Amino acid sequence: MEYTIVEEGKFKYIESEGTGPVLMLLHGLLGALSNFKGIIEAFKDDYKVVVPILPIYEMPLFQVSVTGLVDYVAEFVKYKNYNAVNVLGNSLGGHIGLLYTLAHQDKVSSLILTGSSGLFESGMGNTFPKRGDYEFIKKKAEDTFYDPAIATKELIDELYNVVNDRNKAIRIVATAKSAIRHNLGDKLHLIKIPVLLIWGKEDSVTPPFVGEKFEELLPDAKLYLIDKCGHAPMMEKPDEFNEILKSFLEKNT
Repeated sequence: MEYTIVEEGKFKYIESEGTGPVLMLLHGLLGALSNFKGIIEAFKDDYKVVVPILPIYEMPLFQVSVTGLVDYVAEFVKYKNYNAVNVLGNSLGGHIGLLYTLAHQDKVSSLILTGSSGLFESGMGNTFPKRGDYEFIKKKAEDTFYDPAIATKELIDELYNVVNDRNKAIRIVATAKSAIRHNLGDKLHLIKIPVLLIWGKEDSVTPPFVGEKFEELLPDAKLYLIDKCGHAPMMEKPDEFNEILKSFLEKNT
């Protein structure tokens, strides 16, 4: 499905026409709008679903970091004049959501994390693909999921193009290193709002014990584990993911 990307000033985003509570989706380091297709379709009528496109490749290099991206999200929420947001983040998007919540808890109604970084970083790390190595990149993409078929040729080609673009690759590595420096283990107790954790049981990037640790450290968190599912449950098990999310949002918005 194609989405209309709105461009206003420094911001690029998509936004549903729903008039309900705001559900803001934050993508991961190598995420795309297509990752959230299932959520957007399921919630676009009853919620104002908004996906800001994080400027990982556009920011000045000296600003490329998780904190730079958190500042961008804060500016976006202010620009849109949202009074309260439900923040959902996958992978690095979850990390950004956590940092945004810590800085602006008065703006966040609830937080949803799925395969989130912030406590334990595996990801690309030191094994960032060699430029031009298509098979390695294909394997990396497939390993993200329990079912390797979810890693379509389109997704693999997109990842391949990012890795082979020197400017983009430098920014990916810089952001990943910044994420490792921002471990949030000693700050999670400060987040008092309701938090939903949805994890794939076969997540090899942020394994289930990471979700369990988040549940232990966050004062008001509930963890759901999904069988036969990897690092992106909203893509791999969209129906199950959306059912859990719907129930949580109905109670907390």
